[in-house]
Amino acid sequence: MFRRSGSRADIANRQGLHGDEPLPQTGEQAFPTARPAPLTDLVIVIVSWNVWDHLRACLTSIELQSQAIDEPHRHAGADLASVRTEMSAPRRAGAPPKRPRRENVAPNSGAHYTAYVRRFGPRSQATLQVVVFDNASDDATPSLLTSRFPWVQAIFSQKNVGFSGGNNRTLEAMGFDTPTPGRAQAETLNRPSPAASARRPRSAPARFVFFLNPDTELLPGSLWALYHGIEEDETIGAIGPQLRYADGALQSSRRRFPGPLTGFFESTWLEQTWPQNPWTRRYHLADWPADCRQDVDWLVGAALLARGDVLAVVGGFDPQFFMYSEETDLCRRLKLAGWRVVYDPAAIVIHSEGRSSTQVSARRHILFNRSKVRYARKWHGPVWAALLRRYLLAEFRLQIVSEWLKALLGHKRALRRARLSAYRAVLKSNLE
Repeated sequence: MFRRSGSRADIANRQGLHGDEPLPQTGEQAFPTARPAPLTDLVIVIVSWNVWDHLRACLTSIELQSQAIDEPHRHAGADLASVRTEMSAPRRAGAPPKRPRRENVAPNSGAHYTAYVRRFGPRSQATLQVVVFDNASDDATPSLLTSRFPWVQAIFSQKNVGFSGGNNRTLEAMGFDTPTPGRAQAETLNRPSPAASARRPRSAPARFVFFLNPDTELLPGSLWALYHGIEEDETIGAIGPQLRYADGALQSSRRRFPGPLTGFFESTWLEQTWPQNPWTRRYHLADWPADCRQDVDWLVGAALLARGDVLAVVGGFDPQFFMYSEETDLCRRLKLAGWRVVYDPAAIVIHSEGRSSTQVSARRHILFNRSKVRYARKWHGPVWAALLRRYLLAEFRLQIVSEWLKALLGHKRALRRARLSAYRAVLKSNLE
């Protein structure tokens, strides 16, 4: 499908790429000045870790809004199937998960195309492909994914490289030039300027890329609503839906960019004590209704559809954000380059928030707050980042005292022990 001579994906095909191996550098060969045509209209990228039941529901919702393509059709660009893997037999109970073997496929055959490309839209006029990047899951995902959804292309990593890492690896397999872990350290990444970005060729192997969490489900019509909404307006760089919880309640997903003080008042004890503080209200766009289409600063990355040419200009996710704040940073770079970010409530997506991250409580606390500090350092400077880190660590020390006193009084001692362990892990990490 996506195949380009000399691209990173071609090299990956020749070398037997696995998801956790660094892609070799190929210079400007992966960035031709002329965009090949025709392109796949939409690629849906899902980074998953140990949430098979949710992933299955997510893919089923995509399946219900699309259909298999009937006739062969050639697409130029990087070949995603070069990293397609086949599944080995189900493992024995208690045995470690087996890594899938590579599948040797003929990349430009008609059968190959019809296997992985689907059509969607009112007249089935648009094409899509779905790629799942599995972050070394030890649940049923490696055994069942490609047998249950043979039209899905899969990349199986040998280790958990995070949300940013999984998305970037997939973008690179598609032929995008994106930062990857190990290519640039967090402290040396610079903010892109519009002038510098404009000098880079605007070329992409897919017209649009939809970053989708595995714990989401697309309600009928939402996929086309998002695609059509961005496709008809070339000033939009990214678009996102209205998110709802499984019970139908509205889930906040629109945001303004956080200012230097936002990190002190958002998702902290200060917010619990003063929930209507002006910094949090401004951050969550409390002054704008959630039922109308509007321009925003950034959208929650659980469902974010971006223009391919924009990603070719601004790059993918900053790898210093393993999880959390990565979509804030991406949208900030996108808007800095002159593109719009649009919230469209005509599309509704169910989001069972945090199903992967809540599996490890201590790690979630560390990643969430570490990303807040790193974002502050990148966009507000080292002084604000140092102040925020010290405040957050002080808050966790106070929480340890609070949990210890509750445990001493005999209140839910098992819960208190778990929280004490998690909070001590946060202090040990120093959020660095």
